Amino acid sequence: MRRFAWAMLGLGLWVLDGGVEPAAGQDPQPTIELQHNRFNPVTTIPFNPVTTIPFTLRGTMFLKGHRPVVSLRIYNVLAQLVAIPVLRGTGKALDGLALTCPTPLGCRYNADWVGVIANTGQPAASGVYIYQLVIDGQRVTKKIVVKQPQ
Repeated sequence: MRRFAWAMLGLGLWVLDGGVEPAAGQDPQPTIELQHNRFNPVTTIPFNPVTTIPFTLRGTMFLKGHRPVVSLRIYNVLAQLVAIPVLRGTGKALDGLALTCPTPLGCRYNADWVGVIANTGQPAASGVYIYQLVIDGQRVTKKIVVKQPQ
């Protein structure tokens, strides 16, 4: 089993062959459901430049009018920030965005990344990228496999 420590990002997590577990001294994972599993990671489609990262927040996160603060960032394997995806339907970057949910059952959200590197505007190269979803300070880290047409 390979272990990769993302210490440069300050993630406090170990990425274990597609799975995530808290580092020593950290709280367990937040009540966040990502819409894929370790056998089906988020993968871009070569002819569709948009990558969608779906996630669900349970209703308990919105109790008593609480609005969870959500950030989503995509990094390359060198721990360099590549992009901040946009929340679908709002056009707003998921960077410290307070979300609302009209139902006590929770809500599903989709974040879209158009496949370009934020600071250069160039298309992202094929390869593995890491995305980090932070909700009220709790982090979940997964990988994205980008495949460009040949």
